[in-house]
Amino acid sequence: SRSDPNLETFSQPARPQPYYAKHPPARDLPKATKAWPYLLLAGVLGVAGWTAFMNYITNQEMISSSVMRQLMRCVREDPQLREALGEAIRPQPEWWLNGDPKITGRISTLQGNIDISLRIRGTKGSGTLYFTSIRKEKGVPFTILRFKVICDDGSVVLIN
Repeated sequence: SRSDPNLETFSQPARPQPYYAKHPPARDLPKATKAWPYLLLAGVLGVAGWTAFMNYITNQEMISSSVMRQLMRCVREDPQLREALGEAIRPQPEWWLNGDPKITGRISTLQGNIDISLRIRGTKGSGTLYFTSIRKEKGVPFTILRFKVICDDGSVVLIN
């Protein structure tokens, strides 16, 4: 046997009351954060990333240039340098360039100047290759001003 539910009736609708009167806030609202530090950080990271990217691309372009291929051919064939650095002379890889060498300087064949340096290594030792060449005017061959390797032991090898 079922019992009837209790029915409660009201004479009028409930009077609306303000919400905050029942539940006062326990604490103040948090302060709004400023956006400019985050924008500044994003800007600095963006510029740093773009600079790193441009340096990497410029280095890759110099590595794959015909000037670099010719320099490495001359370096590998030089008997004095083979005596100083050993066999298998190659550019020294850098871990932060994913195994590629770091070439400093500038290769600008259209403007007629090349001035680069890079680390090289062989089976006996390593050193720094310096190469500078200019072209006085269009149509004239480049003039080599400096083509040498300074080995880590201090010896200097001039390359012909």
